[in-house]
Amino acid sequence: MKVVAQNKKAFHDYFIKETFEAGIELHGTEIKSVRKGNINLKDAYIRFKNNEAYIENMHIAPYEQGNQFNHEPLRTRKLLLHKKEISKLQKEVKESGLTIVPTKCYFLTSKLKVEIGLALGKKLYDKRQDLKAKDAKRDIAKALKNAY
Repeated sequence: MKVVAQNKKAFHDYFIKETFEAGIELHGTEIKSVRKGNINLKDAYIRFKNNEAYIENMHIAPYEQGNQFNHEPLRTRKLLLHKKEISKLQKEVKESGLTIVPTKCYFLTSKLKVEIGLALGKKLYDKRQDLKAKDAKRDIAKALKNAY
C-alpha cells in the first residue's frame, strides 16, 4: 500500500467515527498526475446524488505532458462503493448529522483507493485539548531522548 495523500485537516477538524475504502473513477491523465503525487484532499468532501457517492473539491493537478487531453483539476469524481455501504452512509448523514470526508488516498496494487470517514465536527475546545495532548507527547518524547 503506497499512500499518495493524507488529509491532516480532517483529523484536526473532525472526530472520525468509522472509515470505508472506496474506489474512484478517473479520466485520462488524472492517474498519471496522481502517481506523481499532485493531489490535494484538504477541502474535499463527499456528496450523494441519485444514490451514488461523489467526491467534490478534490484537486488533482493537470498532467504536464497531457496537452489537450488534460482534465479539470476540481471536477466532481464518482466514488465506487457497494449499494449497502452507500445506503448506510446516507442514513448516518441524515439521522446523525455526520459528515463524510476523505482521509487518505493510496494505491492498492495498481488501483487508486480513497479512504473516507464518517466524521463528527469538533468544537474549538476539543481542538485545543488535542493540541495540548500533542504538545505533551512531544515534550515527553524529547525528555526521554535527552535522558538517554
